Amino acid sequence: MIPVTRRIAIDERELSETFVRASGPGGQNVNKVSTAVELRFDVAGSPNLPEEVRQRLARLAGRRLTLDGVLVLRADRFRTQERNREDALERLLGLIREAAVPPPPPRKATKPTRSSQIKRVDEKKRRGNVKGLRRGRIDHD
Repeated sequence: MIPVTRRIAIDERELSETFVRASGPGGQNVNKVSTAVELRFDVAGSPNLPEEVRQRLARLAGRRLTLDGVLVLRADRFRTQERNREDALERLLGLIREAAVPPPPPRKATKPTRSSQIKRVDEKKRRGNVKGLRRGRIDHD
């Protein structure tokens, strides 16, 4: 089991990795060695994810989620297969951790208190008087 959060852990058997050739520069090595990693995780079929986390993860995954509910992450930033495997796993765990955080509740609209309204108006008058004094206008309220 791979720990994700205190409450969520995913089974290593739920992950599937395939190795493909990386694109980009790399000289002769790039044409011979399959260093890029394609990590697949079945979001829809995972028994270890709570339903609300699964829904948020699907929303976060966007285009990386297939129609079958499988999250596909491709890692090819590094030149070695091992580093790309670690990178793909870290990105998956980061996505799941982000999905595990529930969204904040919507803000409740409140009315300002009567005393805060009076304070605000008094402060505006006081500032107006200060600025009026700078211009030579005297307005004593």
